[in-house]
Amino acid sequence: MIRARFRDFDWVLLGFVLVLSVISVLEIRSATAMTKFHGFQQKQIGFLLVGLVLMFAISLVDYHRLLDIAYWAYGVGVFSLVAVRLVGQKVLGGRRWINLGGGVHFQPSEWVKLVLILAMARFFWERVGEGRSLRWGDIGKAFLLIGFPLFMVLKQPDLGTSLTYIPILVAGLFLGGIRLKHAAILVLGVLLVGGIGWSTGKLLKPYQRARVTAFINPDSDPKGSGYQVRQSLIAVGSGGIWGKGTNKGTQTQGDFLPIPYTDFIFAAFCEEHGFIGAIGVLLLYFLILVRLIQNAQTAPDPPGTLIIMGVMAVTLFQVGINIGMCVGFMPVTGIPLPLMSYGGSSIIFTFLALGIVMNIRMRRFVN
Repeated sequence: MIRARFRDFDWVLLGFVLVLSVISVLEIRSATAMTKFHGFQQKQIGFLLVGLVLMFAISLVDYHRLLDIAYWAYGVGVFSLVAVRLVGQKVLGGRRWINLGGGVHFQPSEWVKLVLILAMARFFWERVGEGRSLRWGDIGKAFLLIGFPLFMVLKQPDLGTSLTYIPILVAGLFLGGIRLKHAAILVLGVLLVGGIGWSTGKLLKPYQRARVTAFINPDSDPKGSGYQVRQSLIAVGSGGIWGKGTNKGTQTQGDFLPIPYTDFIFAAFCEEHGFIGAIGVLLLYFLILVRLIQNAQTAPDPPGTLIIMGVMAVTLFQVGINIGMCVGFMPVTGIPLPLMSYGGSSIIFTFLALGIVMNIRMRRFVN
């Protein structure tokens, strides 16, 4: 029976994912070759192997059972975010991780994304099943469902991860059948609140405002808030068509490019492999997103479609924001590049999410 199910496993999607994973390990090895972080590629391999095991394991569990416990998992997720606030380890001014001992740190805000995808899928599935359009009460409950975890992550503070919760809400509202007039009112409301928050200085912390200012005008503070954007643009541009070659990027190896193995790994890759390499990576992401959409279209029921589109929305958002950040189209937010940036929590979330996608695909023809 398991053999039969794995015939419907999306091996093509897994192939694209593994190619990106190999690129990630090689680039982390190159980006950290001359730094104290040398050897992080070995940890990344460990994260990838654990992720693969978890992906295959969760693909065997009927996703309807996951939907049944989605609200309980939501409660556990909220509790873990509160635990971070109380006993989390503070690093570089942020309290985002729980120290599990042995050098292992757990970042609950990453796996909460998966919980929110499941919770939102169940929430909107229940509304769609009633055969009616979304009402303001439904929209308000959806905002509260996302809003509390988002607020807790903002307090860590972690603006980047909290922003990744928003695409889950947007995808749910869109697939849940939100009316055009409701969507227009919401957009106007968000713009109004954002404008008031920016003008009063209460929406973002000072360093976050400085990042937005640096995005608009990197030359306003070239050695301060604009430093990361300028160095990233130099790294991307200096790669040219073919790149400088592995371990030959002056911005990366000279330690000018900040944290090239996480937030700015795409800039480091562009410096070493140029425009051609960048197009190759973008093509891989495009193919992954297309496969996700195809799987959503062939899902056996509405909740399956909602889950896969939630995964797709988060992936697209993270790829767009991170790459846009590296080329100066987006402010610096600290959002990792899926499957490429170093980090166990991000890798585990991605593979668990892909495992649930495989789970749904493998049950396309089950009555």
